[in-house]
Amino acid sequence: MTLTHLRVMLEYFHPWTNAAGLYLASHAGWYQEAGLDVELTVYDSLRGDTLEYLHRGEVHLGIFPTNRLLVRRAAGQPLQAVAAINHRGMETIQTVAGRGITRPRDLAGRRLALNPTPRGVAMVRHLVAADGGDPDQVELVDTGYRELSVDDIAAGQVDATFGGYWAWDALMADLPGEHRIVWPVDEIGAPPYHSYLLGIGPALSGSDRVLATFLDVTARGYRAATDDPERALAVLDRVIPYFPGRCWRARWS
Repeated sequence: MTLTHLRVMLEYFHPWTNAAGLYLASHAGWYQEAGLDVELTVYDSLRGDTLEYLHRGEVHLGIFPTNRLLVRRAAGQPLQAVAAINHRGMETIQTVAGRGITRPRDLAGRRLALNPTPRGVAMVRHLVAADGGDPDQVELVDTGYRELSVDDIAAGQVDATFGGYWAWDALMADLPGEHRIVWPVDEIGAPPYHSYLLGIGPALSGSDRVLATFLDVTARGYRAATDDPERALAVLDRVIPYFPGRCWRARWS
């Protein structure tokens, strides 16, 4: 059987938990059984993000943040979302117990670390104002692309952070869970949204049958990851750098 090659680009510099369904389906051989030769890859930031690769036709499918797609669509680029990878927003506000921060409005007068993109700043201001606080009183600490952990908060570098993912940051840092305060933003006033989407560009235009097959197998992979997390962990342990399986299990137990 001749396999149809598909190059699928992830949304970060290396695989992480968001790609569990893709890697599980690949490792189980389900893509191959369906006639697909799926290559999972990551982008070189010097050549652009996943959407830029899609726009140039260098990959068939890719995962990307929702807001970035909207910007490119507004610019007239022929890019299209075909599925949601995340069915809710993953961003959080995080702090630690004992700081007197028990709700978003308590961030007024406190140091909040974030990458101060227009979207990030707008969301923080909305969340604080929606809880009756004064967003002008929040002291924003620019950390660029570096995301501080709850250990950094506990050490006194800042009072809270914005932007870390509840699906990933729970695996990070050494502070015990009972001392962490994690607020998913869609639970404290942010409108519902998808953090990441799967989409296509010109390289897969008109290939509806191939796309439908890929989506069916990929959905099977994500369902399997949900039904059997240990199986997913074993697969991810092979592809995620610096994160041995024993560390996953210690943090998730």
